[in-house]
Amino acid sequence: MDRTFLAGAGLSVAGLCGYVVGTLVTYPGRAFSLTAIMVGITLAAIGDRRGTAT
Repeated sequence: MDRTFLAGAGLSVAGLCGYVVGTLVTYPGRAFSLTAIMVGITLAAIGDRRGTAT
């Protein structure tokens, strides 16, 4: 697997967990969970190179 894809997937999962916790408990910096989700999805999309022939 590609490291970029794994980093993106991990960041997406961490951001999603942070978002769920943020809906239950108010904590400083909880808005960054949405940023983590967006960046994670972007990294996972660019890191997934299964369809390219190199």
